[in-house]
Amino acid sequence: MSSDGPPSDSHVPLAHRVPDLGALELLLAVARHGSLGRAAREVGITQPAASSRIRSMERQLGVALVDRSPRGSRLTDAGALVTDWARRIVEAAEAFDAGAQALRGRRDSRLRVAASMTIAEYLMPGWLIALRAERPDTAVSLLAGNSAVVAERLLADEADLGFVEGLAVPEGLEGAVVAHDRLVVVAAPGHRWARRRAPLTAAELSATPLILRERGSGTRQVLDAALAEEGGLAQPLLELASTTAVKAAAVSGAGPAVLSELAVTEELASRRLVEIPLDQVPLARALRAVWPTGHRPTGPARDLLSLTRG
Repeated sequence: MSSDGPPSDSHVPLAHRVPDLGALELLLAVARHGSLGRAAREVGITQPAASSRIRSMERQLGVALVDRSPRGSRLTDAGALVTDWARRIVEAAEAFDAGAQALRGRRDSRLRVAASMTIAEYLMPGWLIALRAERPDTAVSLLAGNSAVVAERLLADEADLGFVEGLAVPEGLEGAVVAHDRLVVVAAPGHRWARRRAPLTAAELSATPLILRERGSGTRQVLDAALAEEGGLAQPLLELASTTAVKAAAVSGAGPAVLSELAVTEELASRRLVEIPLDQVPLARALRAVWPTGHRPTGPARDLLSLTRG
């Protein structure tokens, strides 16, 4: 036979039956000072607000907690008992807070970054120097690899923040544009292209064996897309796994290469390499910070992201 009476207290959520932490801290302050006014000042509220909070707690618990008089505020017998319980709750909350701070400290003591080669070599050093000024106690590890490797590291939880150079955000990740870059065709001054007057066409670039980065790199993705209508790239003259290696091969005269403008600034200025003009070949690209979908960066990763966009 069912009862039509009101639900028992056990069916009311605990949060509605137990006073909040602020109210319990106020009650403990009243017990210490014997004064509602001094207790209010300790917890940083006005005396009327403190009186209202005590009355609300008394209504919630159904018992009187504090006797008020011109001589001060004194705990009732029930108030003294509730204060003992409150002390245990507050101590447990303090232990909880200390544990949470320790977790944050452990998280903030390290930062794992994965970055594609161009970003790792030419942008990341400046960003990390700025981060160190803000977080001198954070140990940073940097993994350099192509954009596909960066995505793999993030999805395997082997990095906290990644940076890629491709045309789009890799699957399973989300991100934000932090910089822009342009790919340039370069060759040693002795190469025949260095003497040509007419811009290089997409068809000529597509038909010429080049010194290239490996498949999976952001540079290769952009170049493949730009020349797709021409049938794609010719068989590479050399296929190398780092920007530095591609640049060194081009400087040696092995053949023309396609590289980030960031990577060849010094070589172009010193004429160790020559930029070959292009005829409407779209080689601009965005550089992005990326992270797993739904897991926006926190702690030092968030601070690094902010620095790259500043």
